[in-house]
Amino acid sequence: MQFTSTRNNNLTVSFSQAVRDCIPDDGGVFVPSTIEDMRRWIYYIDETTPFASIAGSLTSALMHEEFSPIICETIATAAFPTEPVVRQLDGSLFMTEMYHGFTGCHRDYGVSYLVSYLETTLQLKGGKAVFLDFTHGGLGALLSKILKGKKNIKAVLVYKKGTVRGLDEESLAWNGGNIYPVEMEGSETEIKAAISKVFADREFVQANGLTVANTTNVCRLLGQIFFFPYSFAQVKNKFNGEFYYAMGAGNYGSLIAGLYSWRFALPVNGFYVPSTAALARSANGAPVVLDSLVDLKARGEANPAIPANLERLESFFGKNEMMMRNFIYPCDVSEAQRDAAAKELYMKYGIFADKDTASAYAVVKENCSEVFDEDGAFILTAYNHPSLSSDYCRHVIGEAPEMPDEIKASFVPVELKRPVVSDAEELKKIAGSLF
Repeated sequence: MQFTSTRNNNLTVSFSQAVRDCIPDDGGVFVPSTIEDMRRWIYYIDETTPFASIAGSLTSALMHEEFSPIICETIATAAFPTEPVVRQLDGSLFMTEMYHGFTGCHRDYGVSYLVSYLETTLQLKGGKAVFLDFTHGGLGALLSKILKGKKNIKAVLVYKKGTVRGLDEESLAWNGGNIYPVEMEGSETEIKAAISKVFADREFVQANGLTVANTTNVCRLLGQIFFFPYSFAQVKNKFNGEFYYAMGAGNYGSLIAGLYSWRFALPVNGFYVPSTAALARSANGAPVVLDSLVDLKARGEANPAIPANLERLESFFGKNEMMMRNFIYPCDVSEAQRDAAAKELYMKYGIFADKDTASAYAVVKENCSEVFDEDGAFILTAYNHPSLSSDYCRHVIGEAPEMPDEIKASFVPVELKRPVVSDAEELKKIAGSLF
């Protein structure tokens, strides 16, 4: 599988290079330039096919030019000790719970896949990798679990002062672990700007194997693609009509992952998302990406610390508005509609919902008559464990779900007792010293 840049269609790189380099020299982001037709394979899988097997088969199909099927299966098997859960809520409504990982977030699957890919391939080909990422704490808690025992990957994680959490002592670099957490003063925007400044030094990035663990990295994004063929396999024998996904907006990583799944020949008929300022619906009903008003070549470079999935969305459709109109359906959802949807999910199905899940269900409620009248079905996506939004659940529903012990552990505060890092140069010194 080959990759190109959103800003230079003449650039062609391998999957391995796209993962390691992360950001092309032209300032865009990597996207697939060729897509495999997986039609026969997709129709063969069913509800008995394990998630890791789906991930391994798809990995092999995408990377067969670089790695053997055995290596691809190894990557997937090591990455996914747990599976998503797909539930049928009623005859034409299903829900995919993407949060049955280490910290209760759908991110767990994508990051775990990225780590497994890097560790396996670095052992084969040599080299080292260093993540440099901003985190509110969840990513650190996750990496403290999945980097244990890894020989070829380290991480420099940057936190706002006083927000470090979920790290155990053995995961810390100064205790022999793989994570070097640092705190910085300033806003999230300022901290991410410092990280971007580090990545602007291309020579330093190459020499030290720097990359990111957010969806700017195409391998992290690939880990989210697997949700879609898996959920289809779980429901395809329970419903014979057309399928539509309804999902929260998030950073649009799941939307672009779903679209790539469709390109692999997944039989999905469209994606419904709540409207946002970034992706809305025009007066004539067409989806509009606000950034598209500015030509790609006139924009600044993509920031590695900030996922650029809307730029990938623009690249996916190009200037084909009609194609985009027939696959993406942004829908206006008010807070009142969202909260009413959260209440209905609980009263009707016993499901606690966070804001993203409630917004997605509100979209289903607004469009179900049109879809159901055409013998269609919705697959609702739930990104994160509802206990991570206990305050919202308690406010809207009157009670909140219990938080599993493993997720509780990710919120235990950590006091570093180390000097605060002030700028990009200090980050570079730390990143350059890990191996």
